[in-house]
Amino acid sequence: MTRQHGPWVIHESTEKFRNKFVAVTEDRVTQPDGSAGTFATVEMNPGVAVLAIDDRGDVHLTRQYRYAIGADSVEVVSGTVEAGEDTRHAADRELREEAGLTADTWIDLGSIDMDTSILRCPVQLFLARGLRQVGNDPDPAERITPISMPFTEAISMVHEGAVTHAPSCVLILKAAKYIG
Repeated sequence: MTRQHGPWVIHESTEKFRNKFVAVTEDRVTQPDGSAGTFATVEMNPGVAVLAIDDRGDVHLTRQYRYAIGADSVEVVSGTVEAGEDTRHAADRELREEAGLTADTWIDLGSIDMDTSILRCPVQLFLARGLRQVGNDPDPAERITPISMPFTEAISMVHEGAVTHAPSCVLILKAAKYIG
């Protein structure tokens, strides 16, 4: 079934790969210039990213080895929204799992698209305040080290390239503007 998709016309879609985290689809298309082509789309489960800031002005981040980049990554608390779960609940669950914290105040700072060229994976951004320690509830498949530092240091790490995880960079900089 042919369908219009912006300036492209999709003639056929074929799923090439799927697991519980990602699906890859290849479309046979007519491109905006009228020529025939193919276009691949990678779809990942939606995500959440949480910047937890305590009363002292320290942020609670994570450090973990990321298989895809083959290195440790410093990031805000982040994770996947599970099927049927709303983003706010997912954010609270991830904060508890990764940092052993819960928050009294949740501020929604919008959402981002990590890469708009071939990847569909919206990430909802939250600022968490009024933190309380509740004890870690780690995902058994993850090896995450919680770390904390002054918020100004996290901002510097983004500017210096020490934090490269896109949702973390955007969230830290948006929170800095929000807080003033």
